[in-house]
Amino acid sequence: MLRLCFFFSLLVVTVLGDDRRTIVFFGDSLTAGYGVDLNEAFPALIQKKIDAAGLPWRVVNAGLSGETTAGGRRRIDWILKQRVDCLVLELGGNDGLRGFPPKVTMENLQEIIDRVRAANPAVRLLLAGMLMPPNFGEDQTREFAAIYPALAEKNHLPLIPFLLEGVGGRAELNQSDGIHPTAEGHRRVAETAWAALQPLL
Repeated sequence: MLRLCFFFSLLVVTVLGDDRRTIVFFGDSLTAGYGVDLNEAFPALIQKKIDAAGLPWRVVNAGLSGETTAGGRRRIDWILKQRVDCLVLELGGNDGLRGFPPKVTMENLQEIIDRVRAANPAVRLLLAGMLMPPNFGEDQTREFAAIYPALAEKNHLPLIPFLLEGVGGRAELNQSDGIHPTAEGHRRVAETAWAALQPLL
């Protein structure tokens, strides 16, 4: 709860008194930086890259550990109480791990995209894709993997095919749970995200 309140406070405070445009990273524990310091999570590392490039953007980390797409669907209207110029949508991993139907995950993500665009038609959206471990079964992993390319094509969105590319499944880059990246893992995730995000800025 403390971390959640911090994110929400950050969202409000940083938008005020600053003429930079705002990038919101809207996601789950991967975005929130579970198990690492907040300044080691990949959104904070993206802010460093933005500052180094001299770009007029401010990063807001609106990640929430344990978030599902249904939770994100309920939460997005609060996030949109202020202007969002760019949104990186990183949700769905918890849906997959909990065995939720891919169709429901896709519907929730589509609703989030629709609400963000309704609030600001000029918003720049980046969709971060996720994959399930192979032990979840061939049909489930295939159907889940298809969600993100289908949404990207339908909504004409740039896509990170797999946010954890080069990190997922590598023990040395993940914490003991085998799911959440270490600080070094987050550095690699930041490189993957930055390659897709930089052209939008």
